[in-house]
Amino acid sequence: MDIFGEGLDVDFNSEGWGPSLGVKIDTFGDVPYAHFDKKDKCWKHAAISQDDKSNQKLHNRYKSRGDDMGNAEFSFKHDSAEDSSFKLVDPTKTQTKGKYNKRPYGHGGRMGGAGGRGGGRTSAQAAGRAGRGKQQQQQRGGAGRGAGKGRGGWQRREKTNRNASVPVRGDWNCIEEIDFSELSKLQTNQPSVQDLCWCGQLDRYDETLDKVTSKAPRPLRRMQNKLFYCVTTTDDPIIEKFAVEGVGNVFATDAIISQLMVCARSIYSWDLVIQKVNDMIFIDKRDDSQFDLLTVSETAQIPPDDLDNVEEINRPEKLSVEATAINQNFSQQALKNETELRKSYEPNPFFEEDPSAPDAEPASVAYRYRKFTLGNINLVLRCELHGWTSKYSEELLMTCHALNEWDSDYCGGVKWRQTMEKQLGAVLITEIRNNGYKLGKWAAESLLAGADIMKLGYVSRDSNTNAFDHSILATQTLKPKDLASQITMSLSNMWGVIKMICDLVMSKEDGKFVLLKDPVKPIMRLYSVPMNTFESDEEDDDEDDEDDDDDAEEYM
Repeated sequence: MDIFGEGLDVDFNSEGWGPSLGVKIDTFGDVPYAHFDKKDKCWKHAAISQDDKSNQKLHNRYKSRGDDMGNAEFSFKHDSAEDSSFKLVDPTKTQTKGKYNKRPYGHGGRMGGAGGRGGGRTSAQAAGRAGRGKQQQQQRGGAGRGAGKGRGGWQRREKTNRNASVPVRGDWNCIEEIDFSELSKLQTNQPSVQDLCWCGQLDRYDETLDKVTSKAPRPLRRMQNKLFYCVTTTDDPIIEKFAVEGVGNVFATDAIISQLMVCARSIYSWDLVIQKVNDMIFIDKRDDSQFDLLTVSETAQIPPDDLDNVEEINRPEKLSVEATAINQNFSQQALKNETELRKSYEPNPFFEEDPSAPDAEPASVAYRYRKFTLGNINLVLRCELHGWTSKYSEELLMTCHALNEWDSDYCGGVKWRQTMEKQLGAVLITEIRNNGYKLGKWAAESLLAGADIMKLGYVSRDSNTNAFDHSILATQTLKPKDLASQITMSLSNMWGVIKMICDLVMSKEDGKFVLLKDPVKPIMRLYSVPMNTFESDEEDDDEDDEDDDDDAEEYM
C-alpha cells in the first residue's frame, strides 16, 4: 500500500504495530526503531547554558523510577571526534586598561579603586569589615529584634515566665473562655446615672503646683499621717445597705469595673471573685491579691522582669509598691490642707479613730455612690474623687494620679529631666505606650466618678539607684474623655464589656465564680468554684497583708 507517494515501499501490518515479522524493508532499514510509550517524558535537546549540577537536578526530576529514559535508542552517545571540533564562544569583552588607568599596588586613588576615597572593596575586605562591625556591635550590646535595652546599651533579655495571679485548683470548673479579640466588637448604649450618696471629704487643689518645672522641681513629701482605704465590695457597709434595700442587682467598685472595662489592654495576670446570691451579683477582689498595686511599664515592649541581673528595686513587685506610694503621696500633696476650703459630706464609712495615732486622719477622698442603669442591669458603684478646683467661678471635681520615672534605660523611655520642659507631649505619648493599661484604668475611673478633670503628675527618682526619694517635675491637666479618646477607648465598647460579663453571670445559677486572666495568652476564663474557696486562707492572708504593709511603709 503506497501512502507516502510513489517509489516508497511501505509494509502495512494489519495485526499490530511496527513491521510484520519476516518482512525486510530496504527503504527504512537503517533507521533505528524504538517503541512509542505515552508515559515517556520529553527531554531537552541541549542545555549548555546551565552547569552540570542544574542539569543533573532537572534530569532527575523527569527521570522515571525504574530506569533512565524509556527509548534507549535516542539516548545521547558521546562522540569524541565531533566534540574536538566544537568550541564555546565567550561573549564577555576583556577590558584593557590604558596607561592612565594603571595604579601602583598598595595606593588608592581619591575616587576609585580599593582603599581609595569612595572606592569599592573586595569580598574579603567587605567580609572582614562586616565581621569586625558585627563584633563591635555585639560588644556594645547588639541591637535587633528580640533585644532589650539595658543600662549602658542594648542587651538580650531572657524570656520571663509569668505565673497566674492565683493557682487553679482541681475542684474548679472552667465554664467560659473569653478571647480579648472578641471584646472589641461589643457595643451598647451608655447607661443613665443617678447619685445615691456622698461620703468623705474633698480638699482644694494647690495651683502653685502647676508652676513646677523640671529645672525647678518640688520634692515629693511622704504623707505618713494620711490613711488610705482599699475596701472591697462586700466589706463596704454602704453597699451592704443598698443591697438589703434592693437598690441594684450588681454591686462593685470603680476600681473593679474599670479593670473589666480595659481588661483587653492588660498583660499581667489578675483575678476577681464573683458571687451570685438571690439574683444579685457581687464582684470582689481577693484579700491577698495585688489588685490595688499599680503596675509599672506593663504594656512596654520589654516590661520589667525578675531576672537575677536586675537590681532589687527595679523588679516588678518593688516597682509596684513604689508606684502605689508615689501615687498616694502625690494625690495628697497636690491639695491644700485647709479646713475652710474643705468640702465635707457624710462621715467616712471606713475611718475609725485610733488612740495610739491621734494625728492620723483619712485622706482627702470623697466616696460617690452611683447607680448605672444598663437595660436589666442596675449597677451600684462606689467611686472616688480626690479634690476640687475652680475655673471661671465654676467648681470642678477632679482626680489626681502620678506617673513615675524609675529608670529610662530599662523601660526604653525618654529621660524626663532632659525633655520634660519642652516635650511634655512626647513624654505622655511614651507613657501611653508603656503604661497604656494603667492610664486607661485611670481614665475609666474618672469617667465613672463623674470627674471634670484629671490632674496628672510626673514624678521621678532623685537617683536611679534610690527608690525612696522623688521629685515632682511637672503637672498636666486632662479631661477624662479626651484622654480616653487619645488612647482609643470607646465608651460604648467599655459598657458593652460590662454588660456582657453581667449577662453571662446572670445566666448561671447562684454560686461562686473566679474570673482569671491568663498569664500568657490574651484571654480570661470564668471558673465555677466551691462556696468556701479562699475562706480557709484568711489567717494566711492576714500575715501576707502585714508583710505588704511593711514594704509600703518604706516608701511612705
